[in-house]
Amino acid sequence: MAEELSLLGMWASPFSCRVKIALKLKVVQYKYVEEDLFNKSPLLLKYNPIDKKVPVLVHNGNPLLESLVILEYIDETWQGYPIFPKDPYERAVARFWAKFIDDKLLPAIRRACWGEEKGREKAVEEATELLQLLEMELKEKRFFGGETIGLVDIVADTLSLWLTSFEEGSGVELMTREKFPKLSKWSHEFASTSAVKENLPPKDELTVFLKSLFGKPAK
Repeated sequence: MAEELSLLGMWASPFSCRVKIALKLKVVQYKYVEEDLFNKSPLLLKYNPIDKKVPVLVHNGNPLLESLVILEYIDETWQGYPIFPKDPYERAVARFWAKFIDDKLLPAIRRACWGEEKGREKAVEEATELLQLLEMELKEKRFFGGETIGLVDIVADTLSLWLTSFEEGSGVELMTREKFPKLSKWSHEFASTSAVKENLPPKDELTVFLKSLFGKPAK
């Protein structure tokens, strides 16, 4: 019996993009269903009635929610390209930095670019400090995963394109080449990889969309 695999996603979602990149690296075929988050489909409401968000991976009728959970499922289900490190300690460290990005860094970046003007200076400082920690973790490696893209690289996809669009849309500069040479080099290398490049949304369209979604540029 043939496998049925579908991904419910949204073109501007970095979380959907993570899953696309992982499936591309694993060379797994799937059906992609584009969702309109302002007019959610019955399919999305059926498979994710909890928070009604994307991405949702549906494998043989079984839905999986949350991009980090989906990435782990993909790595355990399909052989080939390894997304998670094999070593238990390195695997735990990768999980830590993935959660760091989702739980600390991304909310800080959002506050710095789109938060209230009154607290923006402090928010920019906080985001800069967190980016510095990630810069230090990258060390002299090509990717967070070493010589190849791994879990932390995929989860950090937001820094490769979305952050640039955030900066352009809001007028706030965060990840400059001068302040973050390692992250800037990583971002270019990551976005130039075929598995990533094929799945990134058009930059100009993304900038316009994010600006309309989150608010006006900083003054």
